[in-house]
Amino acid sequence: MDGVIAQAAIAAVITAAGSSDRMGGGVKKEYRPLGAGINDAQGRPLTVLGAAVGAFAANPRIGIIVITIPSGAESGEAAARSALPSSVLLNARLQPRLLFASGGLTRRSSVHRALALLSAYNPDYVLIHDGCRPWVDGLIIERTIDAVLRYSAVVPLLPLTETPKEFDKTGFVTRHLRRSSVGIAQTPQGFAFREILRAHELAAERETGGNCEYTDDAEIWGEFIGPVAMVEGSVKNRKITFPEDLS
Repeated sequence: MDGVIAQAAIAAVITAAGSSDRMGGGVKKEYRPLGAGINDAQGRPLTVLGAAVGAFAANPRIGIIVITIPSGAESGEAAARSALPSSVLLNARLQPRLLFASGGLTRRSSVHRALALLSAYNPDYVLIHDGCRPWVDGLIIERTIDAVLRYSAVVPLLPLTETPKEFDKTGFVTRHLRRSSVGIAQTPQGFAFREILRAHELAAERETGGNCEYTDDAEIWGEFIGPVAMVEGSVKNRKITFPEDLS
């Protein structure tokens, strides 16, 4: 274990435990082919999850990867492994540091479980990424790593090109926001490990005591720890939600 800990200063969590309800029936979205003719080095169709994980596996600064998988699924880890390219499965640097965590009822609880699993390896920092963002590239990963080493918490933001409005439940606009100070959050989001683990523990306690929901990890850090820095996101780093997002 000591050797593993020494090499695992930066870890990555890739979320793939969701039900993919909005994709319709059939294969879970993270396990679907990325596109016709898009193959891995072995000529197999490259999956959404395989592309996402592969981007992090290719970065030598990342020493351990945890993938969250659906809880209770019969295939479980085997299904997730079958969606990964050989470049990940045979990566000597990552083995045996490619881990799988059974997900919870929400994205937040799934990430919490992955962080709890990572705590045995005691990384200094962790990047948390949506497994349904397959077009993440090495540049945004490096940008996030550099920023988290400096600021302890960072989120990639994509500038808005249209003017946002805030509205209430009655259907009336309540605030006219300036798009110059509003952005769309992406992943990977980076954090100092011990602090984000503690923030998730506090968020879990708050969820137990009342009706609250957290949509990303930067929100959790901001509520329980402190400020979150921003880095430039990428228009290519899209999230797959509906079937047409793969076309």
